Amino acid sequence: MPAIKLRVNGREAAAEVDERTLLSTFLREQLDLTGTHVGCDTSQCGACTVDIDGITAKSCAMFAWQADGAAITTIEGLADGDKLHPMQAAFREHHGLQCGFCTPGMVMTAVDFAKRNPDPSDDEIRHALEGNICRCTGYHFIVDAIRTGAKAMRG
Repeated sequence: MPAIKLRVNGREAAAEVDERTLLSTFLREQLDLTGTHVGCDTSQCGACTVDIDGITAKSCAMFAWQADGAAITTIEGLADGDKLHPMQAAFREHHGLQCGFCTPGMVMTAVDFAKRNPDPSDDEIRHALEGNICRCTGYHFIVDAIRTGAKAMRG
């Protein structure tokens, strides 16, 4: 079994993992970071999206050992204590969720997108969300939330 060391949400983590263990499974079951959701196991839905060394990735599409040495941020790592990240606050303000299952992946994708495109159009936002599926909302409030979150992130 490979031994891995990584930094997750600012904390060091080390473990031995079966070489078939997905990163999403490692985060959820070994680190108890259950905000990373698994909705498909085929990288179609985006609910498992995390930040790995500054790049968003679907954690169900990679093995835990592939993240050895990486710095990972999950949805639990975005807030600063009780203070929500601006994108999280925007999702709450605009009710950019219904059941909430897709929300962690949507927020993680939106944060990365807003860093690269701080003043996006609605069409650009919708295009950025193509790898994330929401089965409840129709996306209108999610787009509103991302527009507001991007504005808040740029100051």
